[in-house]
Amino acid sequence: MAKRIQLVLNQDIYKLGKFGDLVDVAPGYARNYLLPKNLATFVTPGILKQVERRRELERQRQEELKQQAVEQKAALEKVGSFKIAKQVGENNAIFGTVTTQDVADIIQGSTEMEVDRRGITIPDIGSLGTYEAEIKLYSDVIAKVNFEVVASE
Repeated sequence: MAKRIQLVLNQDIYKLGKFGDLVDVAPGYARNYLLPKNLATFVTPGILKQVERRRELERQRQEELKQQAVEQKAALEKVGSFKIAKQVGENNAIFGTVTTQDVADIIQGSTEMEVDRRGITIPDIGSLGTYEAEIKLYSDVIAKVNFEVVASE
């Protein structure tokens, strides 16, 4: 069995690793694909230092993003409740539905905070009432926000 070669990736490669990762690959894969296409380089002491520096910078950046998400969670939960106005029919049933975009818009309109609608989870809403939305701000930071669906005038 041939010895494996250790390389540093210059780009993200599906099922192999991300930019800056150290990977062990077969010599043929390195020689015939990764090195000619400049997708990876050989490991040297200087490159190892660069890889460690990049990892430290990325860790610091992720820590800052998490801190911002915690602050944003506190601000959202401090606001309390939001109101969303919808047209109402018989038995307080609303026309259409309340979407995650509606929730994101009402949050941005009242707090000036931009929230990604893809991180918002809401229950199925078909009538007037008070509901709770979960907003994923970071991988492990989730804010719970109450909103009330009211009749538009």
